[in-house]
Amino acid sequence: MKLVQKRSKKTGLPPGTLVHIGEKKADTVTMTVFDYAGARCDERIVTNPAELQPPADESVTWVDIGGVHKLDLLEAFGKQFSLHPLLLEDIANTDQRPKLDDYESYLFLVMKVLSVTETHDLLVEQVSFVIGRNFVLSFQENGTDVFKPVRERLRGGKGRLRQSGADYLLYALVDAIVDQYFLVLESLGEKIELLQEKVVADPKPDTLREVHALKRQLLFLRRAVWPLREATNGLSRSDCPFLHEPTKVFFRDVYDHVVQIVDTIETLREMVSASLDIYLSSVSYRLNTVMRVLTVITTIFMPLSFIASIYGMNFEHMPELKSEWGYPAVLGAMGLIAAGMLMAFRQRRWL
Repeated sequence: MKLVQKRSKKTGLPPGTLVHIGEKKADTVTMTVFDYAGARCDERIVTNPAELQPPADESVTWVDIGGVHKLDLLEAFGKQFSLHPLLLEDIANTDQRPKLDDYESYLFLVMKVLSVTETHDLLVEQVSFVIGRNFVLSFQENGTDVFKPVRERLRGGKGRLRQSGADYLLYALVDAIVDQYFLVLESLGEKIELLQEKVVADPKPDTLREVHALKRQLLFLRRAVWPLREATNGLSRSDCPFLHEPTKVFFRDVYDHVVQIVDTIETLREMVSASLDIYLSSVSYRLNTVMRVLTVITTIFMPLSFIASIYGMNFEHMPELKSEWGYPAVLGAMGLIAAGMLMAFRQRRWL
């Protein structure tokens, strides 16, 4: 995951110039078409955008494109559906901010699809939607299976999807992406809880790396979801003629989910920041404990070293040196001093 994609190859080019920005995540481009109306639902795979036409009747057409790195295909889609060059430029730029644009005859929506791998790495993919009166175009980077539930509902004819228009299809696709956010948050929440236990029980340098990795993942999440509040709110309040009032109620529900996700992300960020504070406090406490023990040992040996240094001086007239009990007396005095200091430290709970 990169916070900022390289844009140097786009510098100086006129607006609307198609330049793919981001990683190439698919070798080939797939185009799946669903055309449905009531009890009828046709599914087919096409290889050329010229085979597609905006539906002339009351049926709804959904074209799902997997792969946005082939710019000639994007240009072909633009000619076939009369798409604005700036819209095509945003589709090719996979580092686009989530947003909603109104082009009068159609709407353009950009979102981020989030998923977690088996190694708990966060994957981010951009999905762009173009919705017209009776068609929806979805452009994915590598054709992930996040829309599988929607396809199954179309094939099975379950629910109101086939009986509704393109606006409800867009809602179903957006809702599938937002539901994926909850799964990602659930996975990250479990990681953060385990991390907090590890920070308290046994803080190590590896723990600090885990904290920074989680902070980075939550930053990506925040960048992907925070602007989506404005976009989903725009869908629920849009005056677009092909977004009907019954469907706007569902978009308001999606907006509520996005707000909930944003609040959860902020909570997780606070938990990670608290984990970092706990880690630093634990390390500081351990260091202070070690320094306290060393200080106590040094303090105990200071008077013993003082006594030893006195009797180590090479003076001739030192009566204790010739005494038969001089050596044991000095050792006994040293022992009593050390024992007394240890008792004093224990009473003060310094040990």
